[in-house]
Amino acid sequence: MMNDVKIEKKWKIKLSDEFKKPYWKKLTQYVRLAYLNGTVFPPPKQVFRAFDLCPFDQVKVVIIGQDPYHGAGQANGLSFAVSNGQTIPPSLKNIYKEIQSDLGITPLDSGDLSRWASQGVLMLNSVLTVAAHQPASHRNQGWEEFTDGVIQKLNEERKHIVYMLWGNYAKQKGAVVDTENNLVLTSAHPSPFSVQAFFGNKHFSQCNSYLKSHGIDPIDWK
Repeated sequence: MMNDVKIEKKWKIKLSDEFKKPYWKKLTQYVRLAYLNGTVFPPPKQVFRAFDLCPFDQVKVVIIGQDPYHGAGQANGLSFAVSNGQTIPPSLKNIYKEIQSDLGITPLDSGDLSRWASQGVLMLNSVLTVAAHQPASHRNQGWEEFTDGVIQKLNEERKHIVYMLWGNYAKQKGAVVDTENNLVLTSAHPSPFSVQAFFGNKHFSQCNSYLKSHGIDPIDWK
């Protein structure tokens, strides 16, 4: 089963135990059938894009989302991101506003966050696929167990990573992280429903200060 997984080679090695677990076989069967029988996002080659753009040894920051966007052309494998040319979603607009307020810089007018991912920001959704126009349709099929395994592996083998946990769901997902050896930043979610409690969290300046204090290049959040 493991040989079928098209994921960046270092991640493939690090997650090899996950690919041998019973849930993985069930999950891959479910996802394969879903793609065959309907419209599923993101496109198959982008399901593991977050890992492909941000290899295991290069992770500096982890940002946890929930599900991919379920509209045509939006999801591209990175949490909170949309493909170039798509309207920037409300949550990402609010993230950009906080970056501007916190760092005094204006992020690019594009929702494609590969520019962050290639610097070491793992933009991890908890669930990696979704049926078109059916939010949360692929929850509880095994993806959550897989992404828990991702966080656990980083926690076991890497130090000095900044985890940005926005909203209760992300906080629960990141509860295993060792706060002695990593920086865990928590706040409300940037969605319009909770954004007033998100604004002012200064996570981006705190992140860069922490990275610099450990001799790690900071992230250019533009």
